[in-house]
Amino acid sequence: MDDLDEKTGETLARFRFDPLVFARLRASLADSAGAAFAGRLDGELGLPRAGDLTELPALDSREGRELAALGREALAAGEVGVVVLAGGMATRFGSVVKAIVEVVPGQSFLRLKLADVEHAAAGCKVSVFLMASHATSDVLRRAVGELVFPKAPVEILEQSVTLRLTPAGELFREASGRPSLCATGHGDLLPTLRNSGALARFRRAGGRMLLVSNVDNLAATLDARVLGAHCRGGKAVTVEIVPKMSGDRGGIPARVGGHLQIVEEFRLPAAFDSARVPFFNTNTFVLDAEAIDREFDLDWFLIRRKVDGAEVVQAERLLGQVTALLPTQFLVVPRQGREGRFLPVKDREELQMRMPEILDLLRALGISVGAPA
Repeated sequence: MDDLDEKTGETLARFRFDPLVFARLRASLADSAGAAFAGRLDGELGLPRAGDLTELPALDSREGRELAALGREALAAGEVGVVVLAGGMATRFGSVVKAIVEVVPGQSFLRLKLADVEHAAAGCKVSVFLMASHATSDVLRRAVGELVFPKAPVEILEQSVTLRLTPAGELFREASGRPSLCATGHGDLLPTLRNSGALARFRRAGGRMLLVSNVDNLAATLDARVLGAHCRGGKAVTVEIVPKMSGDRGGIPARVGGHLQIVEEFRLPAAFDSARVPFFNTNTFVLDAEAIDREFDLDWFLIRRKVDGAEVVQAERLLGQVTALLPTQFLVVPRQGREGRFLPVKDREELQMRMPEILDLLRALGISVGAPA
């Protein structure tokens, strides 16, 4: 660690690299002979039970209208904020930051997310917190400076950084010889909101709830029904889940020690068949601002990835684990169709594949699909 170059040292300092956590994880990697990768849960896991899940009612139903009215009241009272997760490593779109990639001519992911917030705000201001990483922050600051959405003012929050390792526990270096840096996962949102002071400012201004979604999920709109469902549910967290499809890899709702929570598939015991759970985590949440205004002991997971063809290890925290620590409502939302809320885009190939669905979604939201004036 003593031979780090100046640029790497400056980045580590700016983005809150924690040497103590890094040293502990590095030691666990060396001592456990690979067991630290699994993060597997012990004990018996169970399926969601009847009554565990709440279904989002249709927009034109009586209950849907009632929930939407509750959500609009919260918006009008200035109680709602939005978090857009735009960190990561800017690798899946050819080293271009995903948030600024054009989805349709003149309309990037970020522009479309902000356009949705401004439309839903309906005369009120809704604060937007954009979580960036060391790999995306400077680009996002320039992009935000060029966008004008008066009802959706943006504050950029910078998540933490850490260093990649080889499977043997040595620093992994890029072709240039510099250590390889990586972001620490979307679980870093909770400490980032609090330590930056953004959460305290939001609460002082009357903020009560935050809708959190990935920048590449344009279907996770600021839907007043979802806000109303969170208010009526009375839980600290609402997490959106959708019917599971073949090929889905990520988190599922499962009972651990009798407690329903989002569990990443890599943590499941080998004997547990994840196909038995027909729902999938969308990584879209509504978080109660007061409930998350404290320290959380989220686990660090050592994740294997490929970088430049080499196997590396990096440490990440996962936002879904908050469901194990706070009372949570599991909200089943439509996956597809005009009211669908899960349309993730991970790379350019998927963007092209999903383009017809995206165009339908934008038209349903009344968002122009041509170049902005």
